[in-house]
Amino acid sequence: MRKLFIASSLIIIALLVGWSLLWKPAVWSFVIFGPLFVLGYYDLLQTKHTIVRNFPVFGRLRYLAEDIRPKVQQYFVESDTNGTPFNRQSRSVIYQRAKKVDDTRPFGTELDVYQNGYEWLNHSIGAIDHKQLDMSPRVVVGGPQCKQPYNASIFNISAMSFGSLSQNAILALNGGAKIGNFAHNTGEGGLSDYHLQPGGDIIWQIGTGYFSCRHKDGTINYEAFAERANLPQVRMIEIKLSQGAKPGHGGILPAAKVTPEIARIRLVEMGEDVISPPYHTAFSNPVEMMQFVKKLRELSNGKPIGFKLCVGHKSEFLAICKAMLQTGIYPDFITVDGGEGGTGAAPLEFSNSVGMPLREALAFVYDALTGFDIKKQIKIIASGKVTTGFDLVKNFALGADMCNSARGMMFALGCIQALECNTNTCPTGVATQDPSLMKGLVVEDKKTRVANFHDQTVASAIQMIGAAGLKHPDDIHRMFIYRRISHSEILTYAELFPYAPKGSLLNTPYPANFEMDMAISSAETFVPDYNKVSPVNTVEASAYTNN
Repeated sequence: MRKLFIASSLIIIALLVGWSLLWKPAVWSFVIFGPLFVLGYYDLLQTKHTIVRNFPVFGRLRYLAEDIRPKVQQYFVESDTNGTPFNRQSRSVIYQRAKKVDDTRPFGTELDVYQNGYEWLNHSIGAIDHKQLDMSPRVVVGGPQCKQPYNASIFNISAMSFGSLSQNAILALNGGAKIGNFAHNTGEGGLSDYHLQPGGDIIWQIGTGYFSCRHKDGTINYEAFAERANLPQVRMIEIKLSQGAKPGHGGILPAAKVTPEIARIRLVEMGEDVISPPYHTAFSNPVEMMQFVKKLRELSNGKPIGFKLCVGHKSEFLAICKAMLQTGIYPDFITVDGGEGGTGAAPLEFSNSVGMPLREALAFVYDALTGFDIKKQIKIIASGKVTTGFDLVKNFALGADMCNSARGMMFALGCIQALECNTNTCPTGVATQDPSLMKGLVVEDKKTRVANFHDQTVASAIQMIGAAGLKHPDDIHRMFIYRRISHSEILTYAELFPYAPKGSLLNTPYPANFEMDMAISSAETFVPDYNKVSPVNTVEASAYTNN
C-alpha cells in the first residue's frame, strides 16, 4: 500500500500538472488533492501509528470508525435489554419518570425469566391498596450519641463531586433535592457554593484528601471542618473509606487543572498537584477511626456521622465492629458501595475486578451488625447501580434502610451514557467543565426532572412493597425475593444469604461463615493476622452450621 500510494500520488500529480497547463482553472484541483498528498506523505514518515504508516490517509478511517462505534452500538445495534453499563430499558424508564410521561410497557416483559440471575418479588393475595400507603416514607438517621438526627428520604443522591460534574449539574441536583425533600451527597471534592446555593439538604463527604477542611500539607483542618459542618444545610457527614468503582485507589489532580475556584473550594494551593492518598491520615486503626467519628460528631454539634466503604477484606469490617464495641462509639450510618458503582474515571482493572458487589456486601454488613447486636443504632445506605423501584426493594430486603443513586440522577439530568465522563467532552453538559457544553444544561428545567425521578421511583418501590402485602420498606426481608440460579432451580435471598442470628458474633462459637474472619480481625489494626488461624473442623465448632 505504501508503494501504491507513492506511485499513484506521483501519477495524479503529473496528470494534474498536465491538465493545468492545458486548462488553467484545473489548478484549483490542487486545493482538494494537495492536502491529501501532504497528509499521506506525513503518514508515511511518522513512526507512531503502524496502520496509518502502512495505509496512508485510508488508515485514518479506523479512528473515525472507533469514534462512532459506541454511538452506532447504542442507537442501532444493542437491544432494549443488553446494553451496558445501563441498558436502554433502564435508561428509558428514568427519562420517562423524570419527564413525568407514560412509563408503562406493552405486551409483557422483554426479560428471559428462565435465564440464570433473573430475580422477582413475591407478591401477596392480601396486597395493600396504594392509597393506604405512605408514598414518601422517611428514615430517622441518628443513634443515641447523635444530637441532631436527620429525617431522611429512603432514596437520595449519591456522591458526585463538583469538578467531576459541572456547576450546572450540581445546581440542578441540589435544586431537585430541595424540591423533593431528599438529600444530596457532595462527593469527596469538597463543599462548593453550587451545593449550597439552591438550599437542598447536604450530606458532606470527607475523603482522604480532606477537601474543604484541610491544611496545606493535606492533613485535616478541624477548624475548617467545624465551620462548614455547622452550616444548616449540612445534615450529615460521611467519611469516605473507599468507593465501589476504584476501591483502594488514590487520585491526583494535576496542577494544570487546579483553577482558582477549585483551589478556593478544596482549600488547596494553586500551581501544585493535589494528592488524594488511598488511605486516611487522620487515623491508622479501627479504634482511632471510632475516635475520629466521635470528634467529628462533637465538632458538628451532634450531627449524624457515618462512613462509606466498598467491602474488601471482611475481617477489616469486623475489626471496625469490634472497635465500636471496645470504644462504645458508634457511627450513625454506614454506606455500602458495590463494586458495580460508577465513577468519572477509573483504571479498567479497578472498575472490573476490585471490590465486592453490592448484594453480597450489603448482606454481609447487615449480618455483621446484627451479629454484634449493634444494627439498632446504625442505619445502612446502599449504593451501586440503583435506578428502579425494584432495585430499592431488593436492597431493602437485604438489610438497607435507604438507597443512594448517582448515575440514575445523572440520567434524570439528561445524561445519554455517551461514556465521555473522563474526556471533558460530555455532550449533555453533565460531566464536563467546558462552559460551552455546560450551557446546554438548563438548571430550572433539570432540577424539576431530578425531583420527578426521585418521587416516581420511590412511588414504584412503595407500590411493589404494597403488592407484597407490606406497608413500609422496614417490613420486607430476604424471603420476599427469589433468584433463578439454574433453569430448574430457584432460591430466595434468605437461602442465598442466610441471616446471622442476633448477637451471634458476641461470643464463640461463631457462625461458620464468620469464624475465619473473626479469628484474624482485631480492633487494634485493619490488617488481618493469619497467624491466629489453626486448622479446625468448622462443622463441629459452630452451633449455627446447617447439617
